[in-house]
Amino acid sequence: MSARPVPPLSRVPGGSRLLDLSRPQVMGILNVTPDSFSDGGRFAAVDLALRHAEAMVAAGASLIDVGGESTRPGAPVVSAEQELARVAPVVEALGRELDVIVSVDTSTPEVIRESARLGAGLINDVRALRRDGALQAAADSGLPVCLMHMQGEPGTMQRNPQYQDLLGEVQDFLQARMQACIAAGIAEQRIILDPGFGFAKTLAHNLSLFKHLARLHALGRPLLVGVSRKSMIGQALGREVDQRLAGGLALAALAVTQGAAILRVHDVAETVDVLRMIAAVQAAE
Repeated sequence: MSARPVPPLSRVPGGSRLLDLSRPQVMGILNVTPDSFSDGGRFAAVDLALRHAEAMVAAGASLIDVGGESTRPGAPVVSAEQELARVAPVVEALGRELDVIVSVDTSTPEVIRESARLGAGLINDVRALRRDGALQAAADSGLPVCLMHMQGEPGTMQRNPQYQDLLGEVQDFLQARMQACIAAGIAEQRIILDPGFGFAKTLAHNLSLFKHLARLHALGRPLLVGVSRKSMIGQALGREVDQRLAGGLALAALAVTQGAAILRVHDVAETVDVLRMIAAVQAAE
């Protein structure tokens, strides 16, 4: 097992808090949608969402990622009003009740602006701020951003995705989006990158991208990896969504040993144990 590379910057500003990326951090997933692939509808009520977030923080999550629009393959687009109605009350409650960085999984300018006003600490956008108005809204918010690679839109992204040079194209896309952010006034030290596992990628694409994940460190920014319960695990192991924990933990361990800074997961306690075990081995004489 190789030593985990140290991120270029050990701290990324996250709203009123600082996120220490000198060690891997766990981001707990909080979907407040009726149709997410794994937990749709379970946490739509604010009190249920808050209780689940509390449990994830107690288990060791340092970020909670709130999403109000499903981005599973084939997911329909929701209106800005719908998304805001789902997300805003939860962001406000988490900011008021919990000592945690609240991330908002959104591409929508109105949601970016309101979430920032309500105390969010990170904008996590699967469209890498390409929706009209999103880049300016994110720049105006002053918040750090996570930019993800994806071809097309969630509704159509899995219709025969193709690449001539998978790693090169992912790297070039993320580099271009970084430059667009910097030009818009988002400081480079506020940028996190996500290779976009499961987004416009076949199983072969996902496995190859994961195998060569460390190459993306050439971009000089911390990497977020989100593979929890995804179809790549189901396809590789023949497991349904509720049977993918072991595969997800294996990928979490592999991601950390390749230098991932943030793991976005459903199963926080189990992932934290993986990180603790790796840290114990790496600290040994």
